[in-house]
Amino acid sequence: QVQLVESGGGLVQAGGSLRLSCAASGSIFSRKTMGWYRQPPGKQREMVASIRSGGMTQYAESVKGRFTISRDNAKNTVYLQMTSLKPEDTAVYYCNVVPRTVLAPSWGQGTQVTVSS
Repeated sequence: QVQLVESGGGLVQAGGSLRLSCAASGSIFSRKTMGWYRQPPGKQREMVASIRSGGMTQYAESVKGRFTISRDNAKNTVYLQMTSLKPEDTAVYYCNVVPRTVLAPSWGQGTQVTVSS
């Protein structure tokens, strides 16, 4: 079974930067569109960025111009570079395939990002 392990979160002041990583086990990774999702406290999980196997990217309006998603297929890893962070970016961040069908991997433990004002 594919496992997803997110890392790189932490506490940062508004305006700061963080780089998240997601390591995926198994051969699924290179063929799949991957995405970063986040779940703010008390809210639903939402997708913030996605990247196709060939590198085409999409972003939620709320993060466009501030976040950059990338991937290294040789390392089965997807990254999220976050800059100009805002308090409203505070959330647990997860990675997973896009779209999530019944065959999608289970959610990992996520990585907490906290942005102080």
